[in-house]
Amino acid sequence: MAARAYSMAEELPVNDVSRATESARAASALSRADVLRELIEEYLEAKKTIRTGFDLADEFAAAQAKILEYLSGWETDWNNWRWQLRHRIADVETLAALLPLDEAAKQELAEVGKHLRWAISPYYLALIMSDRPFGPLWKQAIPSLPEVNDQDGEDDPMAEQWTSPAPGVTRRYPDRLIINVTNQCAMFCRHCQRRRNIGQRDQHLAHLQLIAALNYVRANQEIRDVLVTGGDALLLDDQVLDWLLHELHSIPHVEIKRLGTRVPVTMPQRVTPNLCAILDKYPPLYINTQFNHPLEITPEAKQACDMLAKAGAVLGNQSVLLRGINNQPHVMKKLNQELLKIRVRPYYIFHAKNVKGTSHFITPVDDGLKIMEHLRGFTSGLAVPTYIINAPGGYGKIPIAPRYMIGKKGGRLLLRTWENRIIAMDAPSDR
Repeated sequence: MAARAYSMAEELPVNDVSRATESARAASALSRADVLRELIEEYLEAKKTIRTGFDLADEFAAAQAKILEYLSGWETDWNNWRWQLRHRIADVETLAALLPLDEAAKQELAEVGKHLRWAISPYYLALIMSDRPFGPLWKQAIPSLPEVNDQDGEDDPMAEQWTSPAPGVTRRYPDRLIINVTNQCAMFCRHCQRRRNIGQRDQHLAHLQLIAALNYVRANQEIRDVLVTGGDALLLDDQVLDWLLHELHSIPHVEIKRLGTRVPVTMPQRVTPNLCAILDKYPPLYINTQFNHPLEITPEAKQACDMLAKAGAVLGNQSVLLRGINNQPHVMKKLNQELLKIRVRPYYIFHAKNVKGTSHFITPVDDGLKIMEHLRGFTSGLAVPTYIINAPGGYGKIPIAPRYMIGKKGGRLLLRTWENRIIAMDAPSDR
């Protein structure tokens, strides 16, 4: 029957054959489109329930008003980053006046505070108040007893103290290094990899130590990439940051400067016209931040990222995979798609490091692999970061990915596609 149909088609006029072919192609394309749509139907439904910070506008306004009233502040104060920094909430009494904490919760906070410092910017606290108690924002900011009861892990699993050839410098790779300039943050995240550095007071690297770090960079001409981080690099005063970037910019072999900061997430008021004017002077400049949940993507965060992008900074995001916060494929996909909308490129998903006091945040590696399976092919390549495990002992980043190349034999490859189709293809053999 198939052969007879083919012979009949051969007898059709050329134009009719072309139309029949086009019709078959269109039907095939429509069928394929239906299959592709079905593949993301679950996510399309799920993402309707995953809120972003843009969905919290009314709740956020009410929380902001409550905080300002309690702190005797004005709206102009709210938009002043120095006011935000001075008024970080760091005591149980103030937090209990603004969040629903019972006596047990207050006692828990007081106990953790005996061992570990904590602080939350008014801005981020307003976000927490806008969401549900014990939600993904709460867990990142509010201390809990597992932090002090946890005896697993290490204070410095990345061996930064053993890979520091000069004050403030961490060097793990041949052509790049870190200068750790401060322990100050707008908020001390409960999963922080450098919680050992928080101490009892904010402290920037001393000027003479900064000079020593710069001299190390100057003396090692293979260093082409310098990351300034902390703490939070953008919590340096404008004049100090201007001086530091100028010094790095003037070193001929330093090709790019990078800044590590979470202020677009925790205190976007820090991104001011004056700061942006400074950053604009020193291209190429890359800024990596850390959004961990779609709720952190707010109008204020977008404005900060827009300003940084207009100042010439290339923006990337380094999420940390955290249990009960973002270790779910739909949440991470929504986060990465929302990041692209505010001009931030998803760069890394870090598997949480084995830092003492944070084991309750650490997920199975399978959670990260499952997330990657649900990103590759299912959304824009721009929204697919690299899943990274940091090798203990300071031996660097290890990319982890689902297995897509199944085998290789001679000039043939056996591959698995994002849809789990098994494909064989020819490839040049080794010579």
